[in-house]
Amino acid sequence: MRDIVLLGSTGSIGTQAVDIVRRDPERFRVVALGAGGGNVELLARQALELGVDLVGVARASAVQDLQLAFYAEATKRGYATGDFAIPKIVAGPDAMTELATWPCDVVLNGMVGSLGLAPTLAALRAGRTLALANKESLVAGGPLVRAAARPGQIVPVDSEHSALAQCLRGGRAEEVSRLVLTASGGAFRGRRRAELADVTPQEALKHPTWDMGPVVTINSATLVNKGLEVIEAHELFGVPYDRIEVVVHPQSVLHSMVEFTDGSTLAQASPPDMRLPIALALAWPDRFPGAATPVDWAAAHTWELRPLDAEAFPAVDLAKRAGRAGGCVPAVFNAANEECVAAFVDGRLPFLSIVETLTGVLAAAPDFAPPSTVDDVLAAESWARAQAQRMIATAAEGA
Repeated sequence: MRDIVLLGSTGSIGTQAVDIVRRDPERFRVVALGAGGGNVELLARQALELGVDLVGVARASAVQDLQLAFYAEATKRGYATGDFAIPKIVAGPDAMTELATWPCDVVLNGMVGSLGLAPTLAALRAGRTLALANKESLVAGGPLVRAAARPGQIVPVDSEHSALAQCLRGGRAEEVSRLVLTASGGAFRGRRRAELADVTPQEALKHPTWDMGPVVTINSATLVNKGLEVIEAHELFGVPYDRIEVVVHPQSVLHSMVEFTDGSTLAQASPPDMRLPIALALAWPDRFPGAATPVDWAAAHTWELRPLDAEAFPAVDLAKRAGRAGGCVPAVFNAANEECVAAFVDGRLPFLSIVETLTGVLAAAPDFAPPSTVDDVLAAESWARAQAQRMIATAAEGA
């Protein structure tokens, strides 16, 4: 039996993780759940179904609503009043960090944003295996995470990094030549730069393969998401940026590849289903039978691999530049991008200006000292958000 703390339980990663646990309750047991507090009904339903000991909400004002949701869910389940145990509730900005240190074997961090960094560090320092889906932990807080993690303590959940981790089992570190991350290409794959000038948020949100939240979907359209994943791959596996490449693979079946020094390449292939990397992370280093439907090898397939058009989509090169600069610069890149995406969605910034603004923010960034605390990262992010907002406002005035 493996005990699990699940952070971000009501989001996409969290709900799919619950589905995996539900399939094999003799292998996995969820002992604590955490979420932002925006969907207390689902959180209460998960907590009572799984019989957890502790529930956390990041928004303290959601506690009363969560308590009411517990009673409503218990009534639906036919429990007599008082004939069931309500889990202990913790709330507030430190709730997820407290959950991350709760006694367990694995902490799955499925939170969104840099708020996931402190729980990541808490889980690592508590000695837990960390199943990591919160990419901001590594992008924004890479130096802090590297300092806190033991070798092998972090198991990636992103499909690309899970694929790399699986392929890296095929050789020793000194035999690795390159990491190759695949990208779906997003909503605008195949378009030239000139064809992107007038695209709308509605068009950008039509991802051809994955069902994701709006920020990640637009990041996929700009290829910023793949740039963040390049930084994440560097932090996870210690491979230099000049040996990490991105190729466009529209079918999203080859999730990433590792090229070895003898010229061979190992690729991980499976239909696009996040339950596979989630299940693997929870069971690591073992596999979870039946986690996802495999490729039908009896059927005909045509899989494409295309070079990345860096002129139309310069975000990957820009992310590598931020990653090479190190320190707080990747955090600046990530935070400024979030402001640019929000402005694009609101109609205040054209699509192509997202990466152009990011370029300007990075050029204006001061020489931040290497981060030694989470507050150092948050301060750099705060500067980046303010700088991006100023540049967005200036561009709007000149339009």
